[in-house]
Amino acid sequence: MSQELKSVEYGLEKIFEGAQDFLPLLGTDYVEFYVGNAKQSAHYYKTAFGFQSEAYAGLETGLKDRASYVLKQDKIRLVLTTALNSDSPIGEHVKKHGDGVKIIALWVDDARKSYEETTKRGANSFMEPKVTSDENGEIVQAGIFGYGETVFMFTERKNYNGIFMPGYVKWESDYKPEPVGLKFIDHMVGNVGWNQMDVWVKWFEDIMGFVNFLSFDDKQITTEYSALMSKVMANGNGRIKFPINEPAEGMKRSQIEEYLDFYESPGVQHLALATDDIIKTVADMKSRGVEFLSVPPQAYYDAIPDRLKDHMDKFKEDINELQKLGIMIDADEEGYLLQIFTKPVEDRPTLFYEVIQRMGARGFGAGNFKALFESIEREQEKRGTL
Repeated sequence: MSQELKSVEYGLEKIFEGAQDFLPLLGTDYVEFYVGNAKQSAHYYKTAFGFQSEAYAGLETGLKDRASYVLKQDKIRLVLTTALNSDSPIGEHVKKHGDGVKIIALWVDDARKSYEETTKRGANSFMEPKVTSDENGEIVQAGIFGYGETVFMFTERKNYNGIFMPGYVKWESDYKPEPVGLKFIDHMVGNVGWNQMDVWVKWFEDIMGFVNFLSFDDKQITTEYSALMSKVMANGNGRIKFPINEPAEGMKRSQIEEYLDFYESPGVQHLALATDDIIKTVADMKSRGVEFLSVPPQAYYDAIPDRLKDHMDKFKEDINELQKLGIMIDADEEGYLLQIFTKPVEDRPTLFYEVIQRMGARGFGAGNFKALFESIEREQEKRGTL
């Protein structure tokens, strides 16, 4: 039995019993990207991913140093922020890393207490508790630094009824492409440097009260050429999951090494976005120009009935349709899951997305690792970075 199956068989109560309760998290509030051109990036996410316009802040709202566009699809909220002058730290972030995730905003009931609990345990402060208000109420935020230059921002909005937060106005747009069916953020993966995975596992345990409920070593995540190691961290209610990857020794350069080279520090590698109908979602995204990794070989799909033999009576999807789109399938003792990964969504081979549909399974597709990483290596070979 794989490590993944061993971990999930005990049920959520057993998996998360080690998590501490000093930092209750209600969910992901938003993810903020620092980008070179927020207006054009927003158009891409609306067109290709089906996000909707929600809010805006910039010169027209009194900001002089930046502009931010807020996009929403079901429970997913993205904020795209760009610098308006050359000496901005936002611009410096983009210069070093390219477009990337700067802030992971965690929805909490008490931002002040969240900040106090994490900083007294050793977290480095990014922003002390700050209250912003308007006629619709107030929002309290406080932030701490995570891996690299990534920030975890505690966001308390129980006393706010306006659009996004104070300082923003409703973003009116005549361009309203249909959503593609993305529902919420399932997990976010961070890449860290050599021998740093366990350092950050301990950080999440000590600072955030998370628990390590899945681990994969370089014997499980390996191909002919490269390898990596990964541990999945989750909070007490299992709503927030942060897998952490580090490189492992291999014949050639792994995808984690490639990311670290081009992002020039640890950071968020990909966001996994959940859907209830992955075939429709992926077909729609492909028709809008989103590029996905190459399709696994025929033998992969021929083996699915045997791999899913305990779940075939509940399996609803057409395997031919899954193969046509390159969607992968895996299972654990709780059920099965369907997943697919985009190619990097910008010129630096750093940030990409996963689309995932869970049909009971709580794992992360351990049975797909080899096929997935071989597909990534084919793309690395084309880029000359393998």
